[in-house]
Amino acid sequence: MHPLLETLLITPSPTGYESAGQAEWLKFVTPLADETLTDAYGSAAAMLNVSDEAITVMIEAHADEIGMVVQHVDEQGFVWVQRIGGSDPTIARARRVRIHTGSGVVSGVIGHTAIHIQDKDQNKPFAWKDLFVDIGVANREEALALVRVGDPITYADDFDLLTDDIITGRALDNRIGGYAIARVFENLAARRAELKVNVVALNAVQEEIGGFGARMMSYRFNPDCAIVTDVTHATDTPGINQREHGKVVLGEGPAIQHGTSCHPKLVAHLVAVAEARAIPHQHEASSVRTGTDTDSIFFTRQGIPSALVSLPLRYMHSPVETASLTDVDHLVALMTEAVLALDRHQRFSVL
Repeated sequence: MHPLLETLLITPSPTGYESAGQAEWLKFVTPLADETLTDAYGSAAAMLNVSDEAITVMIEAHADEIGMVVQHVDEQGFVWVQRIGGSDPTIARARRVRIHTGSGVVSGVIGHTAIHIQDKDQNKPFAWKDLFVDIGVANREEALALVRVGDPITYADDFDLLTDDIITGRALDNRIGGYAIARVFENLAARRAELKVNVVALNAVQEEIGGFGARMMSYRFNPDCAIVTDVTHATDTPGINQREHGKVVLGEGPAIQHGTSCHPKLVAHLVAVAEARAIPHQHEASSVRTGTDTDSIFFTRQGIPSALVSLPLRYMHSPVETASLTDVDHLVALMTEAVLALDRHQRFSVL
């Protein structure tokens, strides 16, 4: 596995606290770039400047992961939490966590009453307000010497390889996306003689709570078009109704999104490139919104033609998110070739 992907996956970056992961991402892209830029909230970008007369394409992913935050410390020293982003409370009990403080990492466990002494009503689904972290202290004073309200929390799970191709862990959403655009940027820098357009690679913050980083930086750069990558639901596991959610299969290539914020001409460009280069790919429909940064980018200023190509992911927003590394390679190849196939004066219009 590529060292950058490993580094990004083990570097916690919950929404609003992405700086550590962003520093690693910048460390990789800076030697390749003509210039780099960060904004006030921590979104990071790298640029390849080809010509003032050429269009600019933005390739984008988001840097943040879901997590939790310290909400309250009670008199016994138990730490009560609230979610960051779309964290699921039903899978949180009895899990090990890391609290990221100004002084370092504090280990803890989310409490879970033993089955022998549970009341019957403890079998009901828990909400975040019902969950607490035990950090092994005796009282509030001891706890506050270690943590404070506002400290972010992530699961202690990192990653594992189920096979040579199948990876599982927390934060694949969307640390793999940040990895992918960094590798695309590396490819474009190496093939600069073929590149006809300017490139901005953007690793944006705060997607999980509303796509705010992408919104800020899209306004700043105002690119002529944008190709976004994120994860999408692989629907090939038991219990998922494909008639309702579509068919996306792990290992069969990235999924190209059709509809809503995805510009039909830019989508057609992605499909044509995938077919011409024999890059495995799948198709997915969006009926209202994509649920990704594409929704924040496309309506910026006068409108930015945008497209979304997604990595199939099982068990999204859990500590065991699962993806195919071959799909990642095909995602990188598709985005690379799609950018190289753009003409310097290319415009996208439906009329």
